[in-house]
Amino acid sequence: MLAENYQKVLSAINEASRRSGRSPGEVTLIAVTKTVGIAEVRQAVSLGISDFGENRVQDAASKVGSMPAVRWHFIGHLQTNKAKDVLPAYHMIHSLDRLSLAEALQRCADRFDKTAEVLIQVNTSGEESKFGLEPDQLPGFLKKVSIFERINIRGLMTMAPFVKDPENTRSYFRKLRQLRDENISSGLELPELSMGMTNDFTVAIEEGATMVRIGSALFG
Repeated sequence: MLAENYQKVLSAINEASRRSGRSPGEVTLIAVTKTVGIAEVRQAVSLGISDFGENRVQDAASKVGSMPAVRWHFIGHLQTNKAKDVLPAYHMIHSLDRLSLAEALQRCADRFDKTAEVLIQVNTSGEESKFGLEPDQLPGFLKKVSIFERINIRGLMTMAPFVKDPENTRSYFRKLRQLRDENISSGLELPELSMGMTNDFTVAIEEGATMVRIGSALFG
């Protein structure tokens, strides 16, 4: 079933990319594995998937520890005291949303002698249940975080509301792309836009997503 689902997702990514005049190679599929075990991750790797997303540090520890060769992305809300557990094992953190977390990542990156690759999470929907910066907070936050030598800001992330018609998520993804475009400077390129999940990833790609986080469309 996974193999068949994977081909369907790839086909949808390809079609959405072409509709927006982009190459499918510009979009990274991140397989969200929070509901599946190591066996399913291994099967996904055998099919050619190389990027995986988890959102709970404790629950994912055994999977991440047993498969260090794949690229793990931390996509959930990250508690400051868990930065030390995430930074060594994860390729990228998608949910930087406050200065205290940036400071913790800087300290951990110094300790482990590595660079923290991060995306800044923005709450483009304004929902109180979602984490992330308010859009108007982004310029000031970028300025503050850009001085941290061990933090590499790779782009932005958002989550749209879950709605029946994916078309109704378009404005939230477009807003993130516009924020990225408004905040690009000569020293800060922000190439990555992590947005779109199983319900709405094709719309997100049409609006400029470079990373889509897909779980149930792959694993059921």
